[in-house]
Amino acid sequence: FRKLSIDYIISAYKRTSKRAIFLDYDGTMVPHTSLAKTPTPEVISILNNLCADPMNSVFIVSGRGKKSLSDWFVQCENLGIAAEHGYFLRWSGMSDWETSFLAVDFDWKNIAEPVMKLYTEATDGSYIEVKESAMVWHHQDADPDFGSCQAKELLDHLENVLANDPVAVKRGQNIVEVKPQGVTKGYVAEKVLSKMIASGKPPGFVLCIGDDRSDEDMFESISKTPYSSSLPSAPAIFACTVGQKPSKARYYLDDTVDVLALLQCLADASRSNLSNTETQVSFDNVVRKEP
Repeated sequence: FRKLSIDYIISAYKRTSKRAIFLDYDGTMVPHTSLAKTPTPEVISILNNLCADPMNSVFIVSGRGKKSLSDWFVQCENLGIAAEHGYFLRWSGMSDWETSFLAVDFDWKNIAEPVMKLYTEATDGSYIEVKESAMVWHHQDADPDFGSCQAKELLDHLENVLANDPVAVKRGQNIVEVKPQGVTKGYVAEKVLSKMIASGKPPGFVLCIGDDRSDEDMFESISKTPYSSSLPSAPAIFACTVGQKPSKARYYLDDTVDVLALLQCLADASRSNLSNTETQVSFDNVVRKEP
């Protein structure tokens, strides 16, 4: 477990001709402490520069709903987005949202909601967010100690009452979330990588950055061997958590500032590569035109 060196990752990035990049949003691209949750112009610019490289497939993989994400990233036409932990997936701004979980039964919401309401009434500053595929209890504005105790109790309570339902109950950064089983960020990474391999464009470089427990599934799935066994050579895989903490990731970056600095360096490497290619093409044209 070590800090991700920019020089090290850039040399791997430049050596490869097909790359997959998976980025969490909250706590990774924007600090949890930030009052404005919308992406900054810097974030939009970095993503657009990464997406402009035809060798890159870039995805934001978030627990947030598809409406917020599609509104926020409307300027990023080539960006893939996975919303609600991958319940919804859109390959680019030009494509439609798709869902891979067709036969999901949402009757569990009728059980989960009254339980969450009890805890909301008992916890000042907490609130419930109802998504299309999930329900989330937020306590970031509650008293930190009391909110944390309530979250632990709510988690136990929900696990009890939903024991026979096809759902997963998880704790995250100031949240308790109930979502359908099998809906994980890891599933998104597997789906994208499998599609790249099936289309004859296996990635030689895979980068995944996230800061939350939900991102651990992504770290695990990009490090699995099925991809490497079907590839001519083992891809360069970088699973990177934000902040030093127990993680399945092999690398860490200290904070969102570090993350954006790293992504900016990758975007710059892409731009210098593209301009070199263009220079070469125009040079070739000049050479050919000479008598």
